[in-house]
Amino acid sequence: MSAQLEHANITVTNPETTAAWMVKIFGWHIRWQGDAIAGGHTVHVGTQNDYIALYTPKDGLETAPSSYTTVGGLNHIGIVVDDLDAAEAAIKSHGFETKNHADYEPGRRFYFHDHDGVEYELVQYGG
Repeated sequence: MSAQLEHANITVTNPETTAAWMVKIFGWHIRWQGDAIAGGHTVHVGTQNDYIALYTPKDGLETAPSSYTTVGGLNHIGIVVDDLDAAEAAIKSHGFETKNHADYEPGRRFYFHDHDGVEYELVQYGG
């Protein structure tokens, strides 16, 4: 049996804002958007084959404790890019700070947090 990750669903303060920077930085597109569970709103942003569902509830948000100390917490989202240096420049141009740069098998990588505190790992394999 073979399986492939199709999507992940994360809660954000504003799905449109998050989707906008993802479109600009990653070259993704908005696949769908509309009403979601409990009166919330969701934007699906990604490629033809996979995406991230960006959800916000109708009524208020709570700040969670550290995901690294919470069972079931989302620690980070890993994204493969063709040009890590260009991706980093684009991320910085959106006001995000990059950190934890590393170069070990099988690729180079760095991390950043978006305006909602979601952590992303960008990695480039080869080259």
